[in-house]
Order: sequence, then structure tokens, then C-alpha cells
Amino acid sequence: MANITAADVSKLRKITGAGMMDCKKALTEADGNFERAQELIRERGLAIANKRADREASEGAVLACTTDDKKYGVVIALNCETDFVAKNEDFVQTAKSILQVALEHKPSDINELKAINVNGKTIEEIILERSGITGEKMELAYFDMVKADYVTSYIHMGNKLATVVGFNKSIEDQAGRDVAMQVAAMDPVAIAQNDVPQHVIEKELEIGREQARNDGKPENMIDKIAHGKLNKFYKESTLLNQDFVKDSKLTVAQYLSSFDKDLTVVAFKRYGLKN
Repeated sequence: MANITAADVSKLRKITGAGMMDCKKALTEADGNFERAQELIRERGLAIANKRADREASEGAVLACTTDDKKYGVVIALNCETDFVAKNEDFVQTAKSILQVALEHKPSDINELKAINVNGKTIEEIILERSGITGEKMELAYFDMVKADYVTSYIHMGNKLATVVGFNKSIEDQAGRDVAMQVAAMDPVAIAQNDVPQHVIEKELEIGREQARNDGKPENMIDKIAHGKLNKFYKESTLLNQDFVKDSKLTVAQYLSSFDKDLTVVAFKRYGLKN
């Protein structure tokens, strides 16, 4: 039986991030073999993840950031089960490290991000290990990115919601952040009227017609009323047509034009926890 010292336990804890008692138990079972002890901790993470696969991971950290040149930005969401774990500094740091990996490697989708290898472990394996340490289900729930001539990001207080917004040219930092905050606050469905998906338009027209009929409007007026409601939807739900949250006398498009008449938004991503 190997003599497990406090220094051994501390060393394994530094390598894995697991708790002291978990590290001591793994080293004891592995008879002092560090590689086997790390495998045991990883296996326990997988076992916990499998055991809790049907649990809802609705808490977590939603983060966003851009590259230094402001040409690329990402949003990621690392989910867990409880707000207690979501606020834990180790959990937040794990989310931040995944965010940085995404910025550096620029994966094409979430599965490619999960497969990226960092110091001998994939992102998915790192998350499984953290699951074993916290005892909660953890999952990378969301990843998306924006490429543009200028990209800005915003993280809402508490790490529950984040956005990235791409512009067709450079913009003052605060102005870009204002628009990213607008996306966070107002949750637009598209940049402009022409970007609204056809199925959304049809659904809004259907709702408008149903409301008009319920209000007892004449049948020959139903379509006209529905299209009027659709125009209101465009005003409220497309980013450039929305009232600017910091000055309701301006639309977002007008706000951007106050800096440069050709300045506009070309892409945005928004993600928030569903609770």
C-alpha cells in the first residue's frame, strides 16, 4: 500500500481540480499511481454524467467575447443544475476557458468545439471531469459565432444572457455595446424586415387574422388588419426598426446613422438561460 501524502493529494488536486477528499480517495484506490488516479476521477465524472443524464441542467454561465481585432465574436453557454454551482468561481473559470478556446480555434459548430483537444483532453472530457467534481450534470448547451468587419459583445449581469453583434464597419466601442445591449434587452427576431423568416411572417399573419375575427371585424377587412399588425410586429421585433432603448425618439437604424449614414448591423447572436 502506497503512502499517500498531503503533497500527493495537493498535486493531484492541482492537476484535476477535484476536491481534496476525492483526490485522496482516487490516489488510495490507484495505490499512489497518478495516471490511474486521474483516470478514476475522469471515470467518476462520466458515471455521474450518465447517472444524471435525465436531469435538467437549466442553470449555468452564458458568456461572450471577441478577438482583439474585433473581427470575430462567440457566445457559449455552459449549463449545470443549480445556481449554487453556476456561481462557483471554478465553474465560471471553466466556462471562460472554453470561451477562449472557441475564440482561438474558431470551430464551425458546437460539436467541433467539444472535440478540440486541450492539454490531452477534449473540451467534452474536461466538462465530464468537472461534472464528477461538482456532482452535477454539466453540458455545453450553446455555441455560435459572428464574423464581420467589427464585432462587439455584451454579457448581462449574472452571466445569464449574452450577445455578439457584427457591423459592416468600425464603430465606437460604446455605440457597439449599446446595440449589443439592445439585442439583449429587446430580443429581436431579425436584423430588418427582409430578414424575417417566411414561416414567422405567415404565423404573425395567422395570429392577426384570428385576432381580427375574434374582435368581430368584417371579413373583407381581415387581411388588411392582419398586415397592419404585421407592420407593428416588424417595428417591435426587427432590430433596426426597434425604438432605441437609450433614446426612444430614435430607431436603432437612426442611432447608427448618427455615427455614419452607411453603418448597419450585419449579424447578431443572442442566448439566454431558459429559466
